[in-house]
Amino acid sequence: MYKNSKVIAFDADDTLWVNETYFREAEQQFARLLSAYETENKIDQELFKTEIKNLSIYGYGVKGFMLSMVECALEISNYNLSPKLLNDILNIGKEMLEKPIELLEDVEMVLKSLHGKYKLIVATKGDLLDQERKLEKSGLLQYFHHIEVMSDKKEADYQKLIAHLDITPKQLLMVGNSLKSDILPLVTIGASAIHVPFHTTWAHEEVSVQEQSTTEYKTVKKVSEILTFL
Repeated sequence: MYKNSKVIAFDADDTLWVNETYFREAEQQFARLLSAYETENKIDQELFKTEIKNLSIYGYGVKGFMLSMVECALEISNYNLSPKLLNDILNIGKEMLEKPIELLEDVEMVLKSLHGKYKLIVATKGDLLDQERKLEKSGLLQYFHHIEVMSDKKEADYQKLIAHLDITPKQLLMVGNSLKSDILPLVTIGASAIHVPFHTTWAHEEVSVQEQSTTEYKTVKKVSEILTFL
């Protein structure tokens, strides 16, 4: 199935290292900070709505999340947010940016095994500075030929990446945790994909059962299992 693959692209967050877990923890901290104004469940819902509204402005990543937290807090508090509370919210985001990089199981072993046999790249979305920082701290940069931080991960974005790499869709294999961002767009444009689920998924990345029904990709329990296909 993957005999034509020349380039293997890896998503970064929750494929190479832990990420979404920190967002869930931050959301819980945020809801506790504002619990005097609203229920934690309602705060969580309002923050998610604010994030989605702002995606086209801020894009993905911690900094956009921080701005959405501030906006949401101002609205929930009826613009009576104290400077201390505002500072506490900003500190949630700063702590996220300073988190250590926790590689997922077998990631480095897999990259070592594939390095030199395929052109390995990172294809991720988010804040450029933050993703570069995480890659630097991860110790994985040596395995990658190219790093692509994308503003989004839709069919057109991957087609641009394929053109930039000067390959055909069939020569690209994508490995990632998000069906919506890392798998289904690749299948649609004729590339290959292997799904490595992470235990936590952002609501924005969830897809319907009907969307999942395509059989044109493989799902494995952990990243080391991709080696059995290559």
